[in-house]
Amino acid sequence: MPQDIKNRYSSADFLAENRVIFDIKGNHYRLVVKVRYQGGIVVIEWVGTHAEYDKQDF
Repeated sequence: MPQDIKNRYSSADFLAENRVIFDIKGNHYRLVVKVRYQGGIVVIEWVGTHAEYDKQDF
């Protein structure tokens, strides 16, 4: 559940379509995943620098 993620990773942010953004290494990098909560599946959709993330359209 989203609250479980937020409890464990307080800096996680949530987007539409069950996507979650994680800040890595002091927000130098970003990890975007898609979560299927019922199946317990997490798929990596994108990983890159914060500057590259700003150019993406999620």
